[in-house]
Amino acid sequence: MVTTKPPNDSRPLIGLTTYLERTSFGVWETEAAVLHGGYVEAVTRAGGIPVLLPPIGFGHAELAAALDGLVLVGGADIEPSRYGQEAHPATVTRPGRDAFEFALLDRALADGVPVLGVCRGMEVLNVAFGGTLTQHLPDRIGTTDHQPAVATFGLTDVRLAEGSRAAAILGATTKCRCYHHQAVDELGAGLQAVGWAADGTIEAVEVPGRFVLGVQWHPEQDLDDFRLFAALVAEAGKG
Repeated sequence: MVTTKPPNDSRPLIGLTTYLERTSFGVWETEAAVLHGGYVEAVTRAGGIPVLLPPIGFGHAELAAALDGLVLVGGADIEPSRYGQEAHPATVTRPGRDAFEFALLDRALADGVPVLGVCRGMEVLNVAFGGTLTQHLPDRIGTTDHQPAVATFGLTDVRLAEGSRAAAILGATTKCRCYHHQAVDELGAGLQAVGWAADGTIEAVEVPGRFVLGVQWHPEQDLDDFRLFAALVAEAGKG
């Protein structure tokens, strides 16, 4: 049963979405709700309490009410019908995860919960705000720089907009570990693009005036720099 945070606990509860995948651990090979440990470590180092959220079809309002902050993590592609397109051959989806995350995000936004979207999570934000995606970025830019090979991160220099929340956290530029073959195409209404790669790919978006921030890269892969998670935890702690 989901309960609210005890009033004497000063560390914010930060929800981390998970995903159901066929997984091997110990002597078992089974479907499990899983998440890269880097997210848990980053939230912990930032002073938050990580709470893993399995992709279920109910309880979104209760979860949002119990959380102080939310991280929409990376993973599979969003079902293209959500933004009015047919699937590209390279698109790989998890519709059940989509249903959970879009419903949870809707409640979190309505409740004023601070949100950080990571890679896929930024794409969820954009589609939730009415935007569209480029389904296979190499078709547009002609390179695989943002996802060089299977399980290989690309290094991308990102320029951040002066005066943006992202720049206030990270500075004018930041070097990022990217692993994405999709990207923002049409920007969702109410979002601002605040970060760009040298090839023009949008790498960060945010909602002005509130902590709703999406980054196309993977900050959980660099545990020596957890500033984005620290900023989320700090904002979540104000509630």
